[in-house]
Amino acid sequence: MTGIFNPSNYSEGLDNASDDKNAENLSAKSVSVAEAIVRILEKQGIKHAFGVSGGAIARLWHSLQQSSIEVIHCRHESGAAFAATEAYFANDCPTVVFTTTGPGITNALTGLMAARWEGAKVILLSGMTSTAQRGRWAVQETGANTMPYADIFTTGTIFDYATTLENSDQLPEIARRLALGLTQPGGFVAHISIPSAIQSSLTENPLSQTFLSQSLATASEQTVAECAKLLSEAPFAIWVGFGARKAAAAIRQLAEKTGAAVMCSPRGKGIFPENHPQFVGVTGFAGHESVLQYMQEYRPLRTLVLGSRLGEATSFYNPVMVPSRGFIHVDIDPKVPGIAYPEAETVGIQSDIEAFVRAILKYFPEHPKQLSNIDLPTPKRKAIAPKTEGLIRPQFLMQAIQQHIVENSDAVVMAGAGNSFAWAINHLQFNDSERFRVSTWFGSMGHFTTGVVGAGMVNMRKAVAIVGDGSMLMNNEVSTAVRYNISAVWIVLNDQLYNMCSQGMTLLKLQEVDTKVPQTDFSQLAHSLGAEFMRVEQESDIQAALETAMNSDKPFVIDVSVDSNQIAPIGSRIETLNS
Repeated sequence: MTGIFNPSNYSEGLDNASDDKNAENLSAKSVSVAEAIVRILEKQGIKHAFGVSGGAIARLWHSLQQSSIEVIHCRHESGAAFAATEAYFANDCPTVVFTTTGPGITNALTGLMAARWEGAKVILLSGMTSTAQRGRWAVQETGANTMPYADIFTTGTIFDYATTLENSDQLPEIARRLALGLTQPGGFVAHISIPSAIQSSLTENPLSQTFLSQSLATASEQTVAECAKLLSEAPFAIWVGFGARKAAAAIRQLAEKTGAAVMCSPRGKGIFPENHPQFVGVTGFAGHESVLQYMQEYRPLRTLVLGSRLGEATSFYNPVMVPSRGFIHVDIDPKVPGIAYPEAETVGIQSDIEAFVRAILKYFPEHPKQLSNIDLPTPKRKAIAPKTEGLIRPQFLMQAIQQHIVENSDAVVMAGAGNSFAWAINHLQFNDSERFRVSTWFGSMGHFTTGVVGAGMVNMRKAVAIVGDGSMLMNNEVSTAVRYNISAVWIVLNDQLYNMCSQGMTLLKLQEVDTKVPQTDFSQLAHSLGAEFMRVEQESDIQAALETAMNSDKPFVIDVSVDSNQIAPIGSRIETLNS
């Protein structure tokens, strides 16, 4: 199996100038550097660019507007970066973020850090102060003497590849590096910073056509056979992470062939059907007690880990999660196996997840022996009847979302940082790897109040964000959704608190601190921004609000007055902080 940078896509249209004037070979006439960069991006398959305009990016912004790339002008650079990240996960197509100099770049960094942590493919295009103006107090001056240059403008912890384009002679190498990064497995976040004067300069430098083919990392046949032998010694478990999302069908086949119990990380919800009798629950943050029950009562000999780093949010490094003979840990990144549990016996395998699971399947019989009759523990869900008075319980809201959105639509559901994603992880149930998004790694507030716009822009289905009032006030792109008629839905848990912090401080038995959020009517905010809206204050009105929002073809905000006294399922996180 190979991932291929397709030469036919790169040269498409170059032979017939009458079909597409803009596709004329760069060597045929002079073009600006800004135009050349945009053409490189077009040939890399970029379809969407999210950003905020500014003088230092004017020529590059104009070239983007004149290209085949759809440009979405956002309200804040971090919102643009979150939107670009979620657009990537919605259609697996690399995206662009564009910003001006100075604060434009620094505003975008939080969203770009999330993109790097999440494994997205995103390219930042930024302006830079031209050489002649550097050191002279230029407006929003950007350069080595005014900003921390390391990492922001060089390859490092923020960017997989970063460079400043000071001369058009760099264009072929930039094209090559972008092609290399965008065809590699996993994420790739790049930064190309271009001084204003360089953007408008002309180039006749013909861009060489870079054709790249990269083979996926796969385990040897001998390694696969040895792993199959180890797993056949006794009942084993499968622990599924977000990195295994493209291998869902193969993982289900392996589980059903072997009778293995399956658990998943919070980001891995839906990769294995959560209503399957072999699914024992979500691990880690806001996870299910049924997982710990399984590990304590039916402890497997080994656990096959697929596409997860087993980091804090997935495992809390709980020793109960270590099987008696340790892990067989498969990941595309060879540095991952053993990192979370260095004390545990670990067989580390570098491989594409789907390739490995497909390879190991043949070592198990097509018609397996009678599987164990063990009644595996599974997450318990009790139906909740609506109350006739009082504020809305988050548990009841999640039940309604499950019934009217998860089960009655194909919408992608996104849960924002805070109690919002705790309730969603614990209470919502998915059977599709493409239906749920959460960021438990970087965990930035405002990620999905803005990311929902990117997913809604590129998806052929609705995108629904479950978010807190704090996140909604911190950063949202409702007006951007209105501007581009994106049918995104925001469900705002309005409790006038940073409630995860409030409840966390109580559970930690620390003195109360100020976690209040000023009372906000988000329905009126939505109205002022041009979106459709409903305010819900009783549980009996939830169903109508959800149905109205899902039937609307406009951006829609549901302002839900929730009971802040309902304790979110964050106990495991508190125990980790205490320890």
